[in-house]
Amino acid sequence: MLALPDVRCYLNGAFQPLAEAKISVMDRGFIFGDGVYEVLPVYERRLFRFDSHMERLERNLAKLRITSPLLRAQWLELARELVRGVAADEQLIYLQVTRGVAPRNHAMPEGAVPTVFAYSMASKPMSAEERHRGVACISARDFRWQRGDIKSISLLGNVLARQISADEGAAETILLRDGFLTEGASSNVWIVKEGALLGPPRSEDLLEGIRVELLRELCEECGIGYNLRPISEAELFAADEIILSSAGKEVLAVTRLDHQPVGHGALHGKPGPVYARLYEAYQRAKPLQSI
Repeated sequence: MLALPDVRCYLNGAFQPLAEAKISVMDRGFIFGDGVYEVLPVYERRLFRFDSHMERLERNLAKLRITSPLLRAQWLELARELVRGVAADEQLIYLQVTRGVAPRNHAMPEGAVPTVFAYSMASKPMSAEERHRGVACISARDFRWQRGDIKSISLLGNVLARQISADEGAAETILLRDGFLTEGASSNVWIVKEGALLGPPRSEDLLEGIRVELLRELCEECGIGYNLRPISEAELFAADEIILSSAGKEVLAVTRLDHQPVGHGALHGKPGPVYARLYEAYQRAKPLQSI
C-alpha cells in the first residue's frame, strides 16, 4: 500500500488525518467523477493568486450546476488553516468539491449536499538540473472529452495521456487535436516565435490555466510579445522555444520533443531567452501576488 502524506485534511466541516478520511461509496465524485477541483500554490506560507483560483473554481462549479458550498472568505480561512498544519513553507493545496451523495442516476439529483475535501502538502519544486537543461516531452493526439475548459475530477483521459510520456521517461505529453495544439496532460503549453510568446486561444478544448493571465502580465512587464491564437502542429515542431506552465511547474522549458531537440542555432536543445526572462519575472511575482 502506498503511503499517504502525514497531514491533516478537511472533509465536510471537520479536520482529520488524511489517512483516516472516508466518504460514502455513493458519493457522485466516486461513482461518476461528478465534481471539480483546484490546486493553489503556496510560497513562503502565503497563497499565490488566491482570488484567481477561487474565480475559476466558482466558474467551474457553475458549469456543473453545483452551488459553491463555501463563501470566498470561508475558502480563504480554510486554505490558511491547511497551510498552518504543514511545516513546509512551499506547499500545494488541493481543493475538491463533488455533487455529493445520492442514489446512482446519471441525471443531476435535487437536494444533494456537496462534498468538500481539501488538504495541503509540501511542494516538490523542479530541480536546478531540470531548470538548467529543460525537459523532454512527447506529442500525442488529444483523445480526451471535449469540455477541457472544466477542471473536472474526471481525469482518466489526462491520466492516459500523461502515461504516454511517462512510459518514454519524459516530463509531459503535449496534445494536438485536428492538427492544432491544445495543452499538456497537466500543463498549459506555449511556443516562442520571433521573440513572442504564443498560446492556444481560449476554448472548450482546454483549461484556462491561472498562468495564462499571469504570463500575459509578465510578458507586458518584460516587453515580450504575447498572443493567443491557433498554433498548428507544424508551428509547434518548428518553434524557437516551447514552454510549459502549471501550478507545480510554474514555467518550464521544453528542450526535446519526440526525442528531437527544440530550437535553432546556438539554442538548439537548450532553454531559451524568453523562458529565462519569464522565469525570473515569475519569481519576482511570487511575493507581490501572494496573500
